Amino acid sequence: MLRFRLAIPLAILLAASASGAPDPAPISAVAPLVYQLDQSPSTHGYHYTFFGNAFFINEQGYLLTAAHVLDTFRDGGQPYILVSRPNSPPRLLKVTVVATDASHDVAILRATPNPFASNFQVSFFRLAESPAVPGQSVVALSLHPAKLRSANTFDLPVQDRSEGQVLSYESTQLEKSAKPADVFLLSHPVTLGQSGSPVLAQDSHAVLGVIEGRWLRTSAAALAKSAGQPTTIPGQPATVPGAAIPIAPAIRLLDQNHIPWHAQSSADRCTGTTKVTGERRAVLARQHAGSAKV
Repeated sequence: MLRFRLAIPLAILLAASASGAPDPAPISAVAPLVYQLDQSPSTHGYHYTFFGNAFFINEQGYLLTAAHVLDTFRDGGQPYILVSRPNSPPRLLKVTVVATDASHDVAILRATPNPFASNFQVSFFRLAESPAVPGQSVVALSLHPAKLRSANTFDLPVQDRSEGQVLSYESTQLEKSAKPADVFLLSHPVTLGQSGSPVLAQDSHAVLGVIEGRWLRTSAAALAKSAGQPTTIPGQPATVPGAAIPIAPAIRLLDQNHIPWHAQSSADRCTGTTKVTGERRAVLARQHAGSAKV
């Protein structure tokens, strides 16, 4: 494959920088995907290994991520997410793999217990029904451990916020035996461990795609020049563009499994055979009022 995937064990995660600017998008919808190393907590909580990110797409505790982030768990092992709590250290929650589409590198997870039904600081993203377009301003949000080589649950994770533009669409093979699939390329670099993170439209914060990896075929400057967009600043090194999976294959997977999701253009969106009724909206409103912070 001609790109570098970004889900890695914490032991080889070298460095990452977090922006100090305030973040208007709900970072509480993002959760690090990890493996718990301890059977019982120490004075610093549970020690864990970090693999990537996932993000909530509804108040039932469902998340999306890149399927390759879960490769380590194919032969066993329980994946967890690290979820924030108000006035308390983050807590590990088990996640189950609901469905995967390896050919498009997307996966659906579900957290248990549902953090939206308890005292957790969580929110969810709406999904864009229109695809990303070249030149569109986007932002990628992710979290990584504060202590890169010794991650513990009592340490708050650090936020990464990467802003840029959509450069172009390309086709690549995301699974060895699969047909080529579309990805869209980003003008900004993505850091190790960002796989599975959401790529948001900068104006609406609707999810346009999922971070897949680095695109090593062409530099961001060359892609921007070919698209008639601004290139890198003279004298600065060329940027390796990031690659993102469009959200459309993830939406199809959600629909196939009758999992509700929220669209950018409507107050509520539910797929499959269930409709969002007035009674259902009232239940969701009570859930949000009791525990969710957006």
